Amino acid sequence: MAKTVDVAERREVLERLRALKMARSAHAYVRGNTAKFYAWLAGSKIARHVPAGPAVWICGDCHLGNLGPLADAEGHVDIQIRDLDQSVIGNPAHDLIRLGLSLASAARGSDLPGVTTAHMIEQMMDGYEAALLDPEERSGEAPNVVRAVRRRALGRRWRHLAAERIGDVDPHIPLGKKFWKLSAEERGAIDQLFGRDDVRGMVLRLNGRDDGSAVRVIDAAYWRKGCSSLGALRYAVLVGMKGSNGGREVALVDLKEALPSVAPTPTLTVLP
Repeated sequence: MAKTVDVAERREVLERLRALKMARSAHAYVRGNTAKFYAWLAGSKIARHVPAGPAVWICGDCHLGNLGPLADAEGHVDIQIRDLDQSVIGNPAHDLIRLGLSLASAARGSDLPGVTTAHMIEQMMDGYEAALLDPEERSGEAPNVVRAVRRRALGRRWRHLAAERIGDVDPHIPLGKKFWKLSAEERGAIDQLFGRDDVRGMVLRLNGRDDGSAVRVIDAAYWRKGCSSLGALRYAVLVGMKGSNGGREVALVDLKEALPSVAPTPTLTVLP
């Protein structure tokens, strides 16, 4: 088993890992520096040319790593933004600029020609424009890569998530490189959190149920995950509940510390 990290060592280790991760590629640097992105944008010559879109909810940190398959309550899967911890009422143009920069830096890191980057940005703009249309007015099928990701997502089950995230389908979290041990206070707080009726209800609804069943914490660990969020509190929690067929169901819950958004917000006028 790989060496785990003590609670007292976490911050120092995480800061070092974050710096090393961003040093490996331009794409990782862009992904891990949300605050510097907005500082660069505000201080650059292009700032005055950024269109002022309507004040709406935006992702605030719209890069490639925050896009992926997401299911709705009916089980329909589509490729959407699935990380909203930087969400704020802001200018939608900021999401497009950040996503475009992410695409360009990923292409540059893969040694793709400049014309490929130009095509990627064009497709991003075409897709954004198409998404604003009425669903009945949209034409054409999704790109092959989007359809392939959607098919894989539809076929995923607990065993696939467990193998990918925790490396094992047994209901426990192996401590090591990605998962670190908790303090007694942290574990106690997590047990108390999942004992709340509102949290238990959310877990059950994620599994398509709302029948008042008990939810029990099976295992929990600190989760070393992400890039820009390294250093913030993050936990992986395995919870068990009674299945609809009388057996036990297991769910993996990702707990992430909520931090203030660094995305700029417009000045709003509140009408009487």
